[in-house]
Amino acid sequence: MDFELRRAREKLEKEQKERKEKARLKVQKEKKAKEESLKQREAIEASQRSRRIDASNAQLKADQEMQESLLAGRGIVFYRLLEAVPFQGGGDKIKLPPSCFTELSDQGAFDKGPLYFQLSLVHAEGSSVTQGNYRDKQGTTHSGVLEFTADDGSVGIPPHVWNNLFSEGSIESPLVEVRYVWLPKGTYAKLQPERVGFSDLPNHKAILETSLRQHATLSRGDILTVNYGELAYKLRVLELKPSSTVSVLETDIEVDIVDPDKASEKTDEHVLIPLVVGVSQIGTVDEGKFLYYKFSIDNGAWEKISTGNSNVEVKLEFETDSGDTDLFISRHPLIFPTRHQHEWSSHDIGSKALILSSKDKNFGPGTYSIGIYGFKGITRYKISVMVQDNLNQKPGQQASSSMSSTEIDTEQCRNCKHYIPSRTIALHEAYCVRHNVVCQHVGCGVVLRTGESKNHIHCDRCGQAFQRVELEKHMKVFHEPLHCPCGIILEKEQMVEHQGSVCPLRLISCRFCGDMVPAGSSAMDVRDKLRGLSEHESICGSRTAPCDSCGRSVMLKDMDIHQIAVHQKG
Repeated sequence: MDFELRRAREKLEKEQKERKEKARLKVQKEKKAKEESLKQREAIEASQRSRRIDASNAQLKADQEMQESLLAGRGIVFYRLLEAVPFQGGGDKIKLPPSCFTELSDQGAFDKGPLYFQLSLVHAEGSSVTQGNYRDKQGTTHSGVLEFTADDGSVGIPPHVWNNLFSEGSIESPLVEVRYVWLPKGTYAKLQPERVGFSDLPNHKAILETSLRQHATLSRGDILTVNYGELAYKLRVLELKPSSTVSVLETDIEVDIVDPDKASEKTDEHVLIPLVVGVSQIGTVDEGKFLYYKFSIDNGAWEKISTGNSNVEVKLEFETDSGDTDLFISRHPLIFPTRHQHEWSSHDIGSKALILSSKDKNFGPGTYSIGIYGFKGITRYKISVMVQDNLNQKPGQQASSSMSSTEIDTEQCRNCKHYIPSRTIALHEAYCVRHNVVCQHVGCGVVLRTGESKNHIHCDRCGQAFQRVELEKHMKVFHEPLHCPCGIILEKEQMVEHQGSVCPLRLISCRFCGDMVPAGSSAMDVRDKLRGLSEHESICGSRTAPCDSCGRSVMLKDMDIHQIAVHQKG
């Protein structure tokens, strides 16, 4: 009986314990479910709150950008995301699709003057450089517009804008953000060349002005490329006023050009080293390289030279025998004479000298450049410019002509063709035949010593006479084909004539802007062609200026006709 009661009690306790455990687990499960439900509700509320905040921030940012665009565009809002496509052209003017013309026209942008745009690089993660201190960030510059002929979805970008917008290296499908902005007219600019030599250019500020005519804007930090013939000088924009980005259209800008940084200064052969007349300098030139010097002939020295009693000697002496050089001289504004662009040259082997006298029509007071070209090996030399008295004749001395055969009884030697007194002709001819040889080349007839005749040769192509050791240099200098940058291939003499008269890349002094510029092709306009204007002068002369007499705006190339026809001024 006790056993059964004990069994029943244990069974009851066990059942009660199980019910309590189940009740406890149920309470825990319900509590856990409530906590998870609370967490989910809090997460949903946080997500909704974050979306509301993001939407509010996006709207605020959009409103801010809209206000900034309205402020930057003076009431005009234009924004496009376009694919950048490079095209070859000068200046900073881009090409936009025709649809941009319609959008800008509808907002009256053309009534506000020239169009300017801010171009920002869109990075790979989708963010773009937009407003704020955008010139302190990479991938932003400004431009004008050339035409509205680009394909839809693309923007044509010239090299100047491309180099300032993108870093070096290939870019696959670059996207550019184009915004319309209003820019103030510039009043001041500070520029710094990346290398020495730019200040040596004659009237370099006029050259810079000519280059800026192709630009609509300048931005601080941009690199401006100025071309002078085949040379290209890069100038960094350090400072602008009244803003970090300005318009350069129809405005006068005061420009300061500072010296390059010593740390970034590059060694360049196109640098003019001052050379004092009467003082020699020592230098070393490598094969295939140029070194340049400059010297000046002032009015005082020219007065002495112009009388014919003095001349200028440019002397190049070698200090080593292992190399050889060529000597070239040009008068400014041609500041860097080359192998086929120069006015005087010497290709003699060894030391050489050039004599400049008043009889030369190209010689006069002014500044001259000397180009020393390393023809062979490494050459150490000494260069000097001297004003020397003409010792060939003393003042007042007259040159006497050779005596004629009527003044003295002479006969002509059958070997050397010289006139010899009759009383000694037999003895002279006997000696002359044994020791002298006459060159039989057509047009030469030079009398040579028998031992020297073996070294006396003529070029098979041009007939010029020289020593045998000079043949290799003569063939390389005068008969090796030269490639002109315009594409034509000629020998030296033809190349000198080509680049001095017909080459479209030759430098000329523009009669309208006074700058040394590439001549270009013949003028497209028939009237300009008849006037003898080059392509550049035809375009440059199309600019207008007020007439000094009547104030009327007249094209520069028509100003002389206007003065004659209207004001009867010859």
